[in-house]
Amino acid sequence: MVQTQHGIGGLSYDPAKRSRPPELNVFLALVLITVAFELIGRLFLGDSFLFNTRDNVDAIFNWQRLNIIILQVSIIGIIALGVTQVIISGGIDLSSGSIVGATAMVAMSFAQTAMVNGNPNPKAIFGDWAMDLPVLVPVLVGLGCGLAAGMVNGALVAFTRIPPFIATLGMMVFARGFSRWWSNGNPVSFPTEGYAAIGKGMMPVLIFVLLAVLFHLILTQTKYGKHCYAVGSNEQASRMSGIKVANHKVLVYTIAGMLAALAAIVLSSKNLTAQAGMGVMYELDAIAMAVIGGVSLQGGRGSILGTVLGALIFGVIISGFTFLQLDAYYQEMVKGVIIVGAVVLDQWRQGRSRG
Repeated sequence: MVQTQHGIGGLSYDPAKRSRPPELNVFLALVLITVAFELIGRLFLGDSFLFNTRDNVDAIFNWQRLNIIILQVSIIGIIALGVTQVIISGGIDLSSGSIVGATAMVAMSFAQTAMVNGNPNPKAIFGDWAMDLPVLVPVLVGLGCGLAAGMVNGALVAFTRIPPFIATLGMMVFARGFSRWWSNGNPVSFPTEGYAAIGKGMMPVLIFVLLAVLFHLILTQTKYGKHCYAVGSNEQASRMSGIKVANHKVLVYTIAGMLAALAAIVLSSKNLTAQAGMGVMYELDAIAMAVIGGVSLQGGRGSILGTVLGALIFGVIISGFTFLQLDAYYQEMVKGVIIVGAVVLDQWRQGRSRG
């Protein structure tokens, strides 16, 4: 074993003890899961999970499946970007799924077209004044809903000292009830073409990727990002060093609320309808993506890149189980095992670093 001495006191450096970046471990897990589905498909189904096996298609990879893998996690992935920042800052957000449902209902109400097949819109919520509005109106209204919900979450956590679990749990229940009250439980449908274009095709993937790049740069290159890690690592030390911890928490939860609202806009646009039940369990999937991606539930550690890789692991598992023609409830069982395993691994890492 080669050791290099440097510094005063003969401190030694052992290359064998270097720790790999957590994102690399997540990427290796993604590769192993993908290879496992590929081998199972080859051995038991005589088909390939990743590669094209049809003679009439001139392509190496099965691009249709790859597109589905990314598309089916992109909307929850947008939520996960906000949840990641909350957890890094030492908090938790259980309200994002319910914010999706409430925001989808409100935004779609301002995105409706007046005429459907030559007849008045049967799902109209407002009068003619709120029909055929420019697409910017429902988008801004939806983002405003997310901003308000996020600010309330942040204010409760920062100024009342309520545990984040309780504060966001209250918002979760309130927002779900609000989404049912908004239209008496009825769906809101028939958006304008401009609104429908937001979630058309691969647009959700493009939005997710652009936001991931943006917030990766923000967390790694700005004062806001440094404050996220500082507050999550040691709130008292951050306060003593001059960081306005309360204001920072409000900002983090507000960003998370707006990202949940944006996910709602993309989801309702993609489905061409909004329902009160939209977004159920999305908050747990978003938290799971972040945790699987290496974000520590104790705060102060994690990255946007890790969360993106965690989202891809989710997509591969869902698509892989569909490829193997297994029932959907197996997906939930495996997701639960993966989440617990990721938290256990995080606790082991924490104990090892303290040791």
